[in-house]
Amino acid sequence: MALNTIIINTTTTTTTNNNNNKEDKELNSITHFFCAMKQQSPRRRRAALTTFFNTMPYTIDESQVLVMSSLWSMAMTNPTNPELPFSGALHCMSLLINKSLSQPSWLLLHQNIYIPYYAAHIIGSYTIKSSSLAELAVDAGAVPLLLELLRGRLSWVEQRVAARALGHLASYDSTFHAVALHGEEVINLAMKISTSCLKTVYTEFILSEDRKKYHCDLLTRGLGGKEMEDRKAEEWASQLQCWSLYLLSCFAFKDKGCHYLICRELGFLRELCRMWGGMVNGESPAGVGLMRILCRSSVGREAMAGCPEVVLSLCNLSRSSDDWQYMGIDCLVLLLKDLKTRIKVMNMALDCLVDLVELKNLGTRYNVGSTITKALLMDYHDHDKINSVVYRLWELKVERKRREGMMVEEELVKRWSLGEAKKKEGNERFYSGEIEEALLLYTQALELCPLKRRKERMIMYSNRAQCCLLLQDADKAVSDATRALCLSSPANSHCKSLWRRSQAYDMKGMAKESLMDCIMFVNLLVGENREKKKRKVIKVPYYAARMINKQMNAVGLFAGVVTGEGINMQTIEEEEEEGRRRRRWIKEG
Repeated sequence: MALNTIIINTTTTTTTNNNNNKEDKELNSITHFFCAMKQQSPRRRRAALTTFFNTMPYTIDESQVLVMSSLWSMAMTNPTNPELPFSGALHCMSLLINKSLSQPSWLLLHQNIYIPYYAAHIIGSYTIKSSSLAELAVDAGAVPLLLELLRGRLSWVEQRVAARALGHLASYDSTFHAVALHGEEVINLAMKISTSCLKTVYTEFILSEDRKKYHCDLLTRGLGGKEMEDRKAEEWASQLQCWSLYLLSCFAFKDKGCHYLICRELGFLRELCRMWGGMVNGESPAGVGLMRILCRSSVGREAMAGCPEVVLSLCNLSRSSDDWQYMGIDCLVLLLKDLKTRIKVMNMALDCLVDLVELKNLGTRYNVGSTITKALLMDYHDHDKINSVVYRLWELKVERKRREGMMVEEELVKRWSLGEAKKKEGNERFYSGEIEEALLLYTQALELCPLKRRKERMIMYSNRAQCCLLLQDADKAVSDATRALCLSSPANSHCKSLWRRSQAYDMKGMAKESLMDCIMFVNLLVGENREKKKRKVIKVPYYAARMINKQMNAVGLFAGVVTGEGINMQTIEEEEEEGRRRRRWIKEG
C-alpha cells in the first residue's frame, strides 16, 4: 500500500514537473522580453534585450507573435527611440523575414504567418523619422528582404508594409543608394503595384468568399465583421498605392535620370493622373505629387505635355477645392514656362488658368494669380495673332488695371455705383425668370465695377454662375464660380459659389471635383451656423448630403474596378511597343 502510494506520488510528481517545465519554457519565452524591458539599469536592460534579439530568430515558439505585436506597438508609438533598434531589433526583424521566406514550413507553424508583416512594419516604423535608424536597417540587410516582399512573395498585405519601409529608406541621402542598387526593378515594381493593387485587393479580398484569416485579423484586430474588413481593406489598398507612389517620388526627386524610366510608358502616366488619395487617404498627394516632381525635368515635362489626359487632370485639379490644388497649378506653370511644351499645354489649359488669375493667396503661397498671369503673358508681344482669351487677360490684368490706377477716387465710386445698379437690375430680372437678361446685366456690372472691389465682383460672378446653371451651360458655370472663389478671402471660402460649382461639375459628370466642392461647402456652412446659433450639433442640408452620397458612390476607391472604367489594368509588358516609340521620340527631341 505504501509502495503504490509512492509510485502514484512519483508519477504525479513527474507529470507535474513535465507540465511545469513546459509552462516555464513558454512563460520564459513570453516574459523574457518584457522582463528585459523592466530592467531599471540601462546597461542591464540593453544586455538582456541584445541577448533576446540574438536568440529570437533561432527559437521555435508560438508566443513570438505576442512579442512582435508589442514591438510593433512600441515602434509606432515612439519611432525615434533608438534603444530597441541599437539592441538588435532591426537585425532580428531582418532575420525573421529571411526565415519566413526561406522556411515555408516554419511560416505555417503556430501563428508565424503574422511575423513577416510585423517585422516589415517594425522596420518601416523605426525608419520613418530617423536617418541613423535607417542606416542601421540597411546594415542589417533589410533592403533585399523587403524587396522580396515587394515582389509579392507572400501577399498584398506584406507588400504594403514593404513599400512603406522601402519608401522611408529611399527618402534619406545616406540610405538611398542601398535602395537605388535595385533601382530599375524597384521602379518597375512600384509602377506595376500602384496600377494593379486596387484590382488585386478587390478581387483577392473584397470578392473572395474564402478570406485569409490572418488578413482579416491584421485588418481589424479580430473585431468587427465583413463590413469593417471591407472598409479597412479599402484603406490599406489606398495606402499600398500611395506608398508605391511615394517610393517612386523618392527616386524621381533624388535622381532625375529615373524620370526616363517612369515616363517611358504613357499608359502609366494616364493611370497616374487618376490616382487620388481622396477621402480614404487624404494626407497623400498620390499621383499629382509624383507629377509635380516629374515636371522638374525636360523629359518629364515633354512626356506629360504629350499626354492630354494628364494635362486635363491638372486643369481639373487647379479648378477645385482639393488640398492639392496648388500642386496642379505648379505643374501647369512649369509646363508653360518650358518653350518645348508651352504651345501644346497653352491650347489645353488656357481657359482653366485664366479663371485663376485673380487668385491672391492659396494657403502659404502668395500672389498665385500673378504667377499664373506672368506665365500666360510671357510671350504676349511675340505673336502676330493673339488668342482672344489671352487678349482679354491682357486687358483685365494690364490695361484695365492701368486705366483704373489713373482714375480719381470719385470716378471709381461712380463706376461702382453704376455697377451696383446693374447688379440690382439683374437680380430683379433673375427673380422674374428672365435669366438671359439677368446674365447680360451681371456681365455689364462686372465691366463697370472697379477691380479692387473684390467682394462685390465675387458676388456678381457667383450670380452669373447661377444663371449659367439654369441655362444648362455647365462649362461657363464652372468658370464663373471659380472666378468668384478666387476673389473670396480666403480662397475657396464662398459658400454659394462652392455649391454652384459642385452642381456644375455634377452636370459635367465630374464626380470627384463635385464631391470636394460639396464637402467644402458643408464644412463652411456648418461652421457659419455654429458661430451664429452657438449649437454643438448642426444638421447638414438634405440636398448637400444627397450630393455627397451620390458622388461618394461614383468616386469610391474600387469604383473603377467594379465598372471597368477609370483604371486601365494594362501591364507594362503589354505597352512595350508604345514605350519603344516613346523612347525614340524623346531621344530624337
